Amino acid sequence: MNIQYLIYDNELYVIEVNPRASRTVPYISKVTGVPMVDLASRIMLGAKLKDLGYGKGLWRTPPYYAVKVPVFSFEKLNDANSILGPEMKSTGEVLGLGKTLAEAMFKGLTSAGFTVPTPYGKKGMGVLVSVETEDYPEILGLARRLHELGLTLYATKGTAEAIATLGIQVHSVANVSESEEIHQLMEKGELCYIIYTGAVKDATMGDYIALHRKAMQLGIPCLTSLDTASALAEIIASRYNEGNTELVDITKMRRERQRIAFTKMQASGDDYIFIDNRSRSITCPESLCVSLCRSHFGIGADGIVLIETSENADIRMRTFNKDGSEAGMAGNNIRCLAKYMHDHGLTDKEKISVETNSGIHEVSVFIRDGRVSSAEADMGRADFAASAVPVISRHREVVDKPITIGGKTYQATCLSMGNPHCVVFTDDIDVLDLETLGPQFEHAEIFPERTNTEFVRVVNRTNLRMRVYERGSGETLACGTGACAAAAAAVRLGYCEAGSEIRVTVLGGELMVTVHPDRVLLSGVVSEVFEGSFEY
Repeated sequence: MNIQYLIYDNELYVIEVNPRASRTVPYISKVTGVPMVDLASRIMLGAKLKDLGYGKGLWRTPPYYAVKVPVFSFEKLNDANSILGPEMKSTGEVLGLGKTLAEAMFKGLTSAGFTVPTPYGKKGMGVLVSVETEDYPEILGLARRLHELGLTLYATKGTAEAIATLGIQVHSVANVSESEEIHQLMEKGELCYIIYTGAVKDATMGDYIALHRKAMQLGIPCLTSLDTASALAEIIASRYNEGNTELVDITKMRRERQRIAFTKMQASGDDYIFIDNRSRSITCPESLCVSLCRSHFGIGADGIVLIETSENADIRMRTFNKDGSEAGMAGNNIRCLAKYMHDHGLTDKEKISVETNSGIHEVSVFIRDGRVSSAEADMGRADFAASAVPVISRHREVVDKPITIGGKTYQATCLSMGNPHCVVFTDDIDVLDLETLGPQFEHAEIFPERTNTEFVRVVNRTNLRMRVYERGSGETLACGTGACAAAAAAVRLGYCEAGSEIRVTVLGGELMVTVHPDRVLLSGVVSEVFEGSFEY
């Protein structure tokens, strides 16, 4: 039996008694679909495993990773010794299920009460690190990973000196017993995690108990295992969040992996995975996008496009960014979808209507040697209303207005092209650090739904050069709605002429944009890269 005791005022209480198999075995049975208690009982009575249908070659590994995460009640039993050891101090467990280990760990930790941070230099994105000397070699790699993920590092003196040898920024702080500095960081909301080891090995046990008690009061998780801290870093890097993980119905779990066909398509460097989802076989594209679009670990792309049936148009398109967030519109993807439709025999029309989250758009295809070589999409009207973007401003429109991002002021023009866009005209686009600037714009408080940001140089009246940072995907080689936004902003400010074809040069090639008062036309080459399949 498993027995949990509680000692209170020198009285011994038994708070739980259960069979040893009451937690782990049911979890495993649920995940695998194998009734282990029933099978074990039958085998104990003389039955053979192979005769019960679960022998060698008769059972397949399920298409899920499963992670069991302990749940502690230190915030309720705040006088309890919170240092982990061989005795069981957890008061429960949760189960995380996912297609990948990172997704399963994210769901498990989140369900257990952990908050997985989204960095990008926001307030409260700091991690306090204090480890034993023998842990320095392991903490160095972890510290570098956390720094690369955009988290601010704080460390006690010895740990800080070790981390500083990597050449990365770390803020040295005094121990809890020496100063109130760490408590002040917690109270100001600067820390989202504490990584602390060695508490049971020396006189710092009292420091840890005081630190942990304060952290529990403020809801800051403390990690006493570097393995757990490394898993946390892996989860942050994976980009999983509560909006892009698959909701698994434990009563209707898939018994085996499905094989899904896909087509890789691109237009001027836009790189997307197109999946025919008219059968509705893909139920959680958000989660699928995160795993498929990860370079070196998946297929690698800027996002995925689901092709679905429409009652109002020839076809429906749903576009998902690299982080799994759904876009309202995607100009290059609309044009690529028209090519897909024609070249795969789904239509013989030369004008194809496509339904998107921002409305229905018409695409004209141009055919060479029986296949579509280029396409022109009617992207609709450029909407400069601040409420349409949306952008928080006291002005009805944000057109060539100063905005402050990351402590620096920019002249910005904000508009919607089905997606939110912020256009900044500047001559030095080639030297901009978009890895730093992009997230600052995307997550700025004035953009409640995040934003795509275009940094644009005006070459002449008919030529623009552009670099783009797309929300949810980072810097990409091209962006169709971004090129339209740049051209529309240039016309609005008088840099280019309405009704004239404007060449927008991006890192991946060229796009042609014509801005009219009631619509913006986007045209350019579209191509199919390759076809393949993956397991889902």
